[in-house]
Amino acid sequence: MVFVKKLKLDVLKPHVPNALELARAIADQGHDYRVSIVVMEVDEKTETVEILIESEDIQFENVADIIRSLGASLHSIDEIQVANQPAPD
Repeated sequence: MVFVKKLKLDVLKPHVPNALELARAIADQGHDYRVSIVVMEVDEKTETVEILIESEDIQFENVADIIRSLGASLHSIDEIQVANQPAPD
C-alpha cells in the first residue's frame, strides 16, 4: 500500500479562524497528525499560509475538506512524501 507521509500545502485563508484553530482542526482529522503552519503573507482580509502535515497515513481528501469548510482555499500541493509499505496486519 502507498501511504502519504508528508504534505506541504499553500493555502489562502481568512483571518478567522486563526492559524492555531486551523492547525487544530487539521490535526483532529488523524490520530497521529503533526501540523505546522507558517504565515507567509498577510493582507487586509486574508493570510497566505504554508501548512506542513506529517503522519503515518495522511488522508488528503479529509484535509482538503476541512480546509474548505473553514473558508480557506487550497492553492497548491508544494511538497509530498509517500511510501510504499506493506499493509498493516
